[in-house]
Amino acid sequence: MNSRGPVPIPWPRWALAIVLVAVAALPVLLRYLVFWPMDQWQVDVEVYRQAGESVLVGRPIYQALTEAPQLLPFTYPPFAALLAVPLALLPFGAAGWAWAIVQVIANTTLVWYAAHQVLPRAGRWFPYLLAGLTAVVLWLHPVSDGIRFGQVNVFLVLFCLMDLRAPRPGVLRRVPPGVLVGVAMAIKLTPGVFVIHYLVCRRWREAATAVTTAVLITVGSWLVLPQGSFAFWGGALQDPNRLGPNAGTSNQSIRGVLLRIGPADPGGTVLWLALALTVAVVGFSLARRFWRAGNSVAEVGTVGLVACLISPVSWIHHYHWIVPVIFALLGAASSRDRPRLYAAGLVTVWFLLQMPWWGNPWVSMNSWLRVPGNLLQNADLIGGLVALSLLWWLAHRTGAGLDGRPGEAGAAGQGGGAGGSGADDAGDLERGEQREEQTHATADAAQRR
Repeated sequence: MNSRGPVPIPWPRWALAIVLVAVAALPVLLRYLVFWPMDQWQVDVEVYRQAGESVLVGRPIYQALTEAPQLLPFTYPPFAALLAVPLALLPFGAAGWAWAIVQVIANTTLVWYAAHQVLPRAGRWFPYLLAGLTAVVLWLHPVSDGIRFGQVNVFLVLFCLMDLRAPRPGVLRRVPPGVLVGVAMAIKLTPGVFVIHYLVCRRWREAATAVTTAVLITVGSWLVLPQGSFAFWGGALQDPNRLGPNAGTSNQSIRGVLLRIGPADPGGTVLWLALALTVAVVGFSLARRFWRAGNSVAEVGTVGLVACLISPVSWIHHYHWIVPVIFALLGAASSRDRPRLYAAGLVTVWFLLQMPWWGNPWVSMNSWLRVPGNLLQNADLIGGLVALSLLWWLAHRTGAGLDGRPGEAGAAGQGGGAGGSGADDAGDLERGEQREEQTHATADAAQRR
């Protein structure tokens, strides 16, 4: 480890890394933006863009539908409609391509922050490792589905990770913890699960900051769009029909699976509530353990994964939280820590395979194929439960298997971010290597005895 600071990286390596990311993204972009049927082209970008148009022309935001055959309504809070105004200023084709390219950039940034313990190991090869990891992430089923539809999930995951990660990214040194979670909540309600996590951890200040930020943004949006705000908070929010068919394969939440395989209501609802409560208790307890141990990437991944599992509706692209989960399992693992490599590899391969769509042709057959068909159709939920189990294993393995020290998370959350991200990552990695060497030395000594 270079004790004099981060290793300088020549700019040509960064330029080549950008090219490598672009080449890796090209097949995904070609598939979903060139060869995809036009009646399904960037359908969520069309929803966002139409909301932006409604703001500009004074049309009711929550009554407008996209063109046939999709006929999709806008389902986000009014603040998201305001953010969509720039899309309305572009032709639809240009907006779709711009959104897809921005998603690629955001996913690269997400990998940068989520893999902050393993990337500095590469030294001057840092840009190439970043590009290689991003290439794999872009092909994960939830990530590629986000690009397919033109979704917003990558930005929500990135905001929450940047807000909770320790060491805190240098660009956020003056931003109070909780602000970005509040912004994410104002865009979409599901990041509000992090407020529950704050309360479980008794992190009152961060919970208050997140809620206050979301409330201030919502009130500001109400002043700009009073009719739209009344329409959303007074009716559209409670309308389940606006979300589409909850029993479809794309809904990979516990409730979605129960809607497909039974039992029927009211027993199905009772079973869902019982299972969701169990997952929530286990998940939030696990996330609290990661926070106390200083493993903020695992903390964020666990909370996001719990949200996907217990939510009434979790589309496949909502599982974008699997990205920090994978890098939490990987941590600063070297070739000597093969269990962590195997765990991260298992989750990666699982979500590279688009198994839910494999099972669809089988579930309608009245034969033995129906059972494996149901397993495949619900594979992302199963993968989420497997990932949660591996996070539990990580938290309870010998030597804790964690990448921080008890108590350092709280200090980092309140006063972190004193320096740039690169220097913080390098120092964090050096401490992780020292702990890893001590762990292996202890194990070797035990074996000798």
